[in-house]
Amino acid sequence: MKNEKLIHALGNCINHCNYCADACLDEENVKMMVNCIRTDRVCAEVCSTLNQLLAMNFNDVDDLVRYCAKICDTCADECSKHEAKHCQDCAEACRKCAEECRNYLA
Repeated sequence: MKNEKLIHALGNCINHCNYCADACLDEENVKMMVNCIRTDRVCAEVCSTLNQLLAMNFNDVDDLVRYCAKICDTCADECSKHEAKHCQDCAEACRKCAEECRNYLA
């Protein structure tokens, strides 16, 4: 199935973004984490929408896949600014997801 690798990467990204956003709330300086939390939430939402459409075998998704890659890159850039392990792990999951989005479009 063409979508399988992307669906797996999306699920992984959603999980990491949700975990990261929640873990950021426990950081000492939460104000410093606002952009990270917001970006995590948006990234998880976009990935979740794409994931659901792919699971329905809906094929007119290329524009959303492009946007998903862009938002995953944005989230990876934001998370990589922070030293916390949950942020670094999330950045990695987002990079892999963006890569799978681009592979899907290739």
